[in-house]
Amino acid sequence: MTILTLYQFSTSPFCAKVRKILDFKGLDYRVVEVDYLERKDLLAASGQLMVPALTLESGETIADSDRIAARLDELYPEPTIFPPQWRGIHLALARYFDGELEDALFRAALPGEIAHYARLGRGHEAFYRLIRERKYGAGFCDATVRAHDAAMARAHELLAPLDATLADRAFLLGRIGYADFALYGQLGYLAIGGELKIPAEMENLSAWYGRVDRIRATLEPET
Repeated sequence: MTILTLYQFSTSPFCAKVRKILDFKGLDYRVVEVDYLERKDLLAASGQLMVPALTLESGETIADSDRIAARLDELYPEPTIFPPQWRGIHLALARYFDGELEDALFRAALPGEIAHYARLGRGHEAFYRLIRERKYGAGFCDATVRAHDAAMARAHELLAPLDATLADRAFLLGRIGYADFALYGQLGYLAIGGELKIPAEMENLSAWYGRVDRIRATLEPET
C-alpha cells in the first residue's frame, strides 16, 4: 500500500503541525528527517529546499504547511480540520500562531535549538547560525541567547490568554480544528531538548496540549 511521505526537520513547528493533522485524519505516512546540511532528497522530491514537504499517494509533492493542510482536507475531508462556519476564524488564528506567536516562541527556544544542531556535529550549528543571521542580522543568535529570560517572559505573556480561553472548553473553538494544530506545532518549540516547558501555572494549556498530543502516534521516522 502506498503511504504518504513527510519531509521534515524534527524541530520545525510547521512540520509538527502537519504530522498531527495526518494523525488526526488517520493517514498512514512515513517521516524522512532531512539533513540540515544535505537536502538532495528533499530537492529531488519537491523541487525546493524548505520543509515541510509532503508527497501524496498520487506522487504529487506539496510544500508549505498551509498548502499541505488545505490539500489534505480536500483529498481526505473526514474528519475535517476546518469545521463548517468556523473556517475563517481557524485560518485567522493559525496565521497569528504561525506569525507573532512563532516569532516569540522561536526566540525563547533558540538556545535549545542551537544546542540541538551542535549535537548533530559536522558543521550543523555553524550553518544554522549562518542561516539565522543572514535573515535577522549579524550577532542575532548570541544576542537572542543573552536575552533568553525576556524572550520567555514575552512567550508566557502571549500564551496566558490562550490558557484562560481553554478553561471551559476542550479545544480553542470548542471543536478541534486547524488552529489547534497550528498552536500545537508552535508549542513544540517549548519541547526542544525533550522536556515540554509550558509554565506550570498554565494547567489548561498543558491539558489541551496533552489532548492533541495523544491523537494517533506516528510511524517511526526514517533517518
